[in-house]
Amino acid sequence: MRADARRNREKILTAAVRVFTTEGLDAHLERIAKEAGVGSATLYRNFPTREVLIEAVYRNEVAHLCDAAPALLAQKPPVEALRAWTRLFLDYVTAKYGMIDALRAIAATGSNPYGHSREMIQAAITSLMDACTAAGAIRTDIRPTDISAALEGIALTSAGAEHRQQAERLLDLTLDGLTIRP
Repeated sequence: MRADARRNREKILTAAVRVFTTEGLDAHLERIAKEAGVGSATLYRNFPTREVLIEAVYRNEVAHLCDAAPALLAQKPPVEALRAWTRLFLDYVTAKYGMIDALRAIAATGSNPYGHSREMIQAAITSLMDACTAAGAIRTDIRPTDISAALEGIALTSAGAEHRQQAERLLDLTLDGLTIRP
């Protein structure tokens, strides 16, 4: 894919998250094209149907979330990287929450929008926890699947922008329980 086409695709996906989150999944695709600064033809060339766009948005959000783990570890101490990544997880869940009905409808047609997302997210959590463990900063009796379950629980009870502060408090409580204090 040419660099300009790749940039346009990324702009469309970024705009789609914003528009779908604020206006819902019934938002006009032309609105997304305008928000992205591209023409409708460019949007439809990349995403011929609403369902294809929604699935691509979801997969893109998962990829951004998982790609953030090594970047955060390169920039921050491991515990701070884990804490920052959990905030990105909340952003991901908020976007997913807004698309859940559409994702279910896509799955009902036989497509699997979730693909390997669970494994990708688990791998990101594992890499963050491994770095924290190597630094001697977290308990060793907690497994990545435990943190994943805690994050999913927080997401289920606190999904949506209106519950963001509560979700962050619950994340802090969970991470504080994971951290070893000198």
